Amino acid sequence: MIPADAIPADDRGLLLGDGLFETLLAMNGALRDLEAHLDRMSAGCATLGLPALDRAEAERLMRQALAGVDAPRAAVRLTLTAGSGGRGLDRPSETVPRLFATAAPSAVPDGPARLTLSAVRRNEGSPASRLKTLAYLDNVLARQEARARGADEAVMLNNRGEVACAAAANLFWVREGRLFTPALACGVLAGVVRSRVIAVAAELGVGVVETAAGPCELDAAEAVFLTNSLTGLREVAGLDAVAYGPSRLAERLARALA
Repeated sequence: MIPADAIPADDRGLLLGDGLFETLLAMNGALRDLEAHLDRMSAGCATLGLPALDRAEAERLMRQALAGVDAPRAAVRLTLTAGSGGRGLDRPSETVPRLFATAAPSAVPDGPARLTLSAVRRNEGSPASRLKTLAYLDNVLARQEARARGADEAVMLNNRGEVACAAAANLFWVREGRLFTPALACGVLAGVVRSRVIAVAAELGVGVVETAAGPCELDAAEAVFLTNSLTGLREVAGLDAVAYGPSRLAERLARALA
């Protein structure tokens, strides 16, 4: 791995989105869920046919980036590209990835989120839909659409019309005392906090259903919440014209995750 002080014009991550990233929350200098994030990037390297992640170097770069942030709460991004070289889509015969990290203060979200249903679809047939690749344009467009409508976040369906995720979060809903979330086969990223919520719910004796469901399920939900590594668990106030109330289950899960 070679760290990058600047990205050259022939970098495959820049030109083709050929690479991966992870975003971690740091609290008072401590990197949350570090091993889980490195595990996911390592698995992504294997799926994309990239050399194995240098985990020690990754941690060193993240801590180095974090040292320059004067804030108790920070977002740390680890980026890995497929490096330089190759012609067109083809990688060079020997791939030398480029690995670097950045960090910035990260504020706590202000209250419950407002959601809107996006017209941008998630491609459940693509392996990239289950990885944090550098090709995130669909998510960018979905978030842009949500902001234009006055919402905080977008709900993305897949090409079959099933609920997949938010633009930058996993999605859960509550109904009749049970917790539901889209299955990974719907084109869903295996979120680090998503996995923690499922594990904590099991410890609390709460049934969790990973499902393929249409947006009508969200219309009938008693409560909805989002999860990602920076916001943790964030309740949802409404999806377009549908309003949701506070959820005791979501509150219990949030306390257990803290």
